[in-house]
Amino acid sequence: MFKFCSLDKATNISSLFIEIYQVFLSAVTWTLLKTRGDSKCLQINQITCDQHLSAAGVSMSPPRSRQRPSVEIPSIKRELSYLPANVSAGCGSLSPDIRPNCPPDFSASTSTASSGKRIAKYLLFGEPEQTGPFQQCTAFHVETQEEFVCKIIPLNKYREILAPYWAVGYHPNISNIEEILLDSSSAYVIFQRQFEDLHSYIRRQRRLRESEANDLFSQIVSAVDHCHQSGVIIRDLKLRKFVFKDSGRTQLLLNGLEEAHVLNDPDDDQMTDKHGCPAYVSPEILYSTHGYSGKAADVWSLGVVLYTMLIGQYPFHDTDVGILFKKIRHGYYSIPDSISPRAKCLIKNILRTKPSERLSIAEISTHPWFTNCRQKVTAPPRSDVTVTEQDQRVPEIRIDMDDGGLFGDLFHKSATELKD
Repeated sequence: MFKFCSLDKATNISSLFIEIYQVFLSAVTWTLLKTRGDSKCLQINQITCDQHLSAAGVSMSPPRSRQRPSVEIPSIKRELSYLPANVSAGCGSLSPDIRPNCPPDFSASTSTASSGKRIAKYLLFGEPEQTGPFQQCTAFHVETQEEFVCKIIPLNKYREILAPYWAVGYHPNISNIEEILLDSSSAYVIFQRQFEDLHSYIRRQRRLRESEANDLFSQIVSAVDHCHQSGVIIRDLKLRKFVFKDSGRTQLLLNGLEEAHVLNDPDDDQMTDKHGCPAYVSPEILYSTHGYSGKAADVWSLGVVLYTMLIGQYPFHDTDVGILFKKIRHGYYSIPDSISPRAKCLIKNILRTKPSERLSIAEISTHPWFTNCRQKVTAPPRSDVTVTEQDQRVPEIRIDMDDGGLFGDLFHKSATELKD
């Protein structure tokens, strides 16, 4: 039934199977090595495989290797320089206050940070707005992402402009400098974040309740008193000078001391320059020829501030600047019956045309309206206050002045800046 082959034939068949198995292993190895791209091993194993195939009498084409997907890896160009404008890397002109930095790592919600300008630990946002002798913009700390205010001042003027801040030092109701960064052309002065200014707040509220005005005005008086004791006259004192430092609108900061005047002698406050805003300027600034008391002029402006907080309009206003100044000189204003007698008393004793008859800062602080009038007083509806055409409502004031007019040389500001 079965046909058996001889031993020699069996041996030949066994050898043939062994050779075929070796050829198969070589072919698999050759394929794998070709796929990996190992050219040296591929060449050796390909020769071995061909020898086995020839010996076995088998003709076999090399297997087709699988094409791996082609992936382009772009070259990475690292930006190594994050220096302020007008400062070149390695030029040695950087201040010790400012150093090259790594790119900021902001979250996705602040991905637009790449469009800002990096100054040390801060990223400046938006186009700087020109405000008097400096520019101002918003700044963010790149690590904490906390918001700040950055004032950009020319390098050759920043010591002179910031002198009032250094003179007054720290006070809880005065905007204090957080940090100063310098580059080759500018000083970047960092202040804490500011919220709405008091002028805008009163515009929205129409006017303030006496209890609220009492609390805010006490902070204003405290800040001005500290400035006077430090030998600093604010000069251009007005509602816009005070900003809220909290979102609840309960804490005020005196901002913008860049235009304040530092006295050479704190006990001698006589001044001759005529500087201020028409709605807040005191009579002696308008008509004095031999100088005036800077502290008394600031006190007059405080009276205008308090009046506006309680009444919702300025005490002196007219579309004609000459008539406006005449009202200020003679003290022509009226107080409605909507406020308390103590508040009326305080306003009348501040808005006195003769500086010697005005209350001092210390006397304002001890007035009964502060010491005994902490109870909440709700202001009557706006309709209870009689408003004539000559009255000035805070949201609508606009005074235009000609440079060559009678009072044109009194103020150095442009008409667009005289809206407060």
